[in-house]
Amino acid sequence: MSLAGKVALVTGGSRGIGAETVRLFIEAGTRVAFSYQIARERAEALVAECGGSERCVALCQELSNPEDGRALVHAAVQAFGRLDVLVANHGIWESRDAPIAEMDDAQWRRTLGVNLDSVFGLVQAAVGQMEKQGRGTEGVAGHIVLISSTAGQRGEAYHADYAVTKGALISLTKSLSSELAGKGILVNCVAPGWVATEMSAGALQDGVQGPKIAASIPVGRVGSAREIAGPVLFLCTPFAGFISGEVLNVNGGAVLVG
Repeated sequence: MSLAGKVALVTGGSRGIGAETVRLFIEAGTRVAFSYQIARERAEALVAECGGSERCVALCQELSNPEDGRALVHAAVQAFGRLDVLVANHGIWESRDAPIAEMDDAQWRRTLGVNLDSVFGLVQAAVGQMEKQGRGTEGVAGHIVLISSTAGQRGEAYHADYAVTKGALISLTKSLSSELAGKGILVNCVAPGWVATEMSAGALQDGVQGPKIAASIPVGRVGSAREIAGPVLFLCTPFAGFISGEVLNVNGGAVLVG
């Protein structure tokens, strides 16, 4: 599972799934740039844990529109000179239920801006950089992994804004694969279900909702951040060199019973 000599950019990398992804890529020999927005102390601690700025850099960058995404890719390339892997992991989910008849325009636009518009900018800039670098010795010019969700496949009541963006990422994965696989850029998607992170803590720790969530998952529990990060890493290794356009469900079988 070695990726020695490669450079990866992981968005939303200061905590949760993103932080575990950063750690695993570092373990695989990759130099990693990751973004954060407000968790500066956590980001700096993760950089130190991963060996310092020669191996890992934290980039403070808001991601709410395409230009933000392009700016982040530029900063990552400035830091390490190239880009071989993009993991678009960042996203927001409003924990408060919002019936569609009551959801305000601001929430809708904010969710689409962060979860989808910025990904467009990230992908656009990353593809340009990977095409410029060309194919490596294994015939691959780069890997892109988009993080979707079970919500993007079966919907989620009262969270239509989130489900729409995650469904769009699945469609984007398929479109990009059709366009880019022939150029040596492999694009895939990982679709987690419920994972024990800060973003989901409110629901998972609720005395009523938490047990219901666990009971709805065939394996009987929620996932860990590392259980999502592992498949992300796999999709960027030579072991996955013949996989493109795939939606890899990592959700304990939940997507099949919802």
